[in-house]
Amino acid sequence: MTTLTVSDRSPSDVKADALVLATVRADEGATLAPGHGLDRKVADVLGSALASLDAKGAVEEVHRLPAVAGITAPLVVLVGLGAAPEDDASYAPEVLRRAAGAAVRALTGRPKVALSLPGTTAEAVGAAAEGALFGAYEFAGHRGDSSAKSAVKAVVLLTPTARDRAVRAAVKRAGLLADAQNFTRDLVNTAPNVLFPQSFAESVKARATGSTVKVAVMDEKALAKAGCGGIIGVGQGSVHPPRIVTMTYKPVRAGSRAPHLAFVGKGITFDSGGLCIKPATGMVTMKCDMAGAAAVAAAILVIAELGLPVAVTGYLCLAENMPSSLAQRPGDVVTMRGGKTVEIINTDAEGRMVMADGIVLAGEKRPDAIVDIATLTGAQVMALGLRTGGLMANDDGFRDSVRAAADDAGEAMWPMPLPEELRTGLDSLVADLKHTGERHGGMLTAAQFLREFVPEGTPWAHLDIAGPAYNEAGPFGYTPKGGTGFGVRTLVRLAETYTR
Repeated sequence: MTTLTVSDRSPSDVKADALVLATVRADEGATLAPGHGLDRKVADVLGSALASLDAKGAVEEVHRLPAVAGITAPLVVLVGLGAAPEDDASYAPEVLRRAAGAAVRALTGRPKVALSLPGTTAEAVGAAAEGALFGAYEFAGHRGDSSAKSAVKAVVLLTPTARDRAVRAAVKRAGLLADAQNFTRDLVNTAPNVLFPQSFAESVKARATGSTVKVAVMDEKALAKAGCGGIIGVGQGSVHPPRIVTMTYKPVRAGSRAPHLAFVGKGITFDSGGLCIKPATGMVTMKCDMAGAAAVAAAILVIAELGLPVAVTGYLCLAENMPSSLAQRPGDVVTMRGGKTVEIINTDAEGRMVMADGIVLAGEKRPDAIVDIATLTGAQVMALGLRTGGLMANDDGFRDSVRAAADDAGEAMWPMPLPEELRTGLDSLVADLKHTGERHGGMLTAAQFLREFVPEGTPWAHLDIAGPAYNEAGPFGYTPKGGTGFGVRTLVRLAETYTR
């Protein structure tokens, strides 16, 4: 794991394997961002180098300069921030996150990196800290020692406010967030023959050991007794039976007066499509179909470590969707937790079935609000692309609170409607409802299905993260290829800001 410290030393004489400085777009090329802390001679040398490199100061543009006179570090990395903010405004936190992440990613193999980015507030320093730690991530879970890459081992953030209490608190929070988000990435990146419902549950239990989070696991017998027909039906074709993991955090000081949030996460550890089997190319990344459950697990652990004055209960709905002689069929009718019956139409629309059981369980505890998060539909990717999640809700005020939390966290979420006319497409001739409707508006129809299981009067939000949960393209900013950990920061920020 990468360590993070904060220091008020001068960038010129800090001892590190590389020093990161920021550039901004100027009228002619690029210039050093204000507040760099270098003396004029050194700044002039770097300015001349930027001109000779034809640097533009573009967002995440990276240039490397070895052996710069007047700087102790043997390598200087210049990372672009784009246009400078107008009227001396501060840089947006997400700009700093991405710049720090891009720079640290470019320094793989350098054990110690120092960053001097603009901004001295706790928000700015915390954002840079998050980006640096997110960017330092590497997954080596299935690599031999000889083939593992050498990630950055230590990051030093340089700022004149290093001794400020709020700045140090922000840096500590960044470390907790990064540890949690990287735990989520590890789970998503783990091979599906290693991570299946039982081993997922065991990983979460092990991670929660020593924390204030209580973990309980319902196995297939307990699920059958509880009437959780949705998750049982999805998992019955696999040799790895399903699980629902419940994670409970209660703040010590707030007691029964604390607001209560419930988080429900989709945890399909591998999705073959079941009997409605996917094409081979469509299965290559289906180990990532448990990213929602991983985000919930990590978020609750961070919330507990931060000691937030809000109670949070998480439900990880874990199953493997496989074809076999025992697998559920199109046309089957299953009885969900709570008694509703559902006609199965397409066994590759399994996520909403496991989530519905989890939402009912969550509602039975009468939380103040429920958020579910899932890699639920390909329609989300078609509508919003690979970097933006879909946000749907039954309450406008709560939807706005979740959107604000995502914005604060630097995670792109876009509000989507829940058209009432799509609900009629879920009507069934033989059951209370079907689990799929018309082809068009698939993301919205899936949300309408889940809405059927939310207790009346309970604010609820649904996050469809099918696109941003897994990055199949090249890395960018602080985001690696593979599991991204998307959603963790939004859930944590919502818990930090939530009021009844």
